[in-house]
Amino acid sequence: MEILYEKITDALVNEGYIIIEDALDKELSQKLLQKAQKQQNYKEAGISSSNTLHLDKKRRRDKIVWLDEDGESVSEFLTFASGLREYLNRSLFLGLTYYEAHFAHYEKGDFYEKHLDAFKNSKNRVVTTVYYLNEEWNQRDGGELLIYDKEDKLIKKVLPKQNTLVVFMSEEFPHAVDIAKKDRYSIAGWYRIDK
Repeated sequence: MEILYEKITDALVNEGYIIIEDALDKELSQKLLQKAQKQQNYKEAGISSSNTLHLDKKRRRDKIVWLDEDGESVSEFLTFASGLREYLNRSLFLGLTYYEAHFAHYEKGDFYEKHLDAFKNSKNRVVTTVYYLNEEWNQRDGGELLIYDKEDKLIKKVLPKQNTLVVFMSEEFPHAVDIAKKDRYSIAGWYRIDK
């Protein structure tokens, strides 16, 4: 795992982002997909930096379930994420205090317009992760992650294929999710520096 952590850290320093296919154990990815599909308590995702949930279906239509330790696949994924947090803190002195993540489910027709993960006038989200769980996904299925630079130029389109991991600096890369043409599952997460 140390080699993967080093690869991610180097890319964050040099480019600010990285996209890794076949990132983790394939079996883990499969178990996480099954877990995401079985979730019964998805809630509509909001847009806000406050504690008040603000729903805006013109900007975002996905549904989410926050992750908690389960002693199984979710715990295994959170262990990976915790190890990366420790490595980033050791290597880059980022002072990341914790990691939060949720399953995200996009149904057919769902999308998320261009946005930054770091809220304005707030330094709470420092590093973003997106881990894809979808089997047999291709371009005609839509749901691509669109990554932009600070000048609003599209720099990457990421197919949400199973076991692909995307990591980027939260304040530096506006991004969007193109309209999904079928059910799309992922884990979105953030390393934070909240006290």
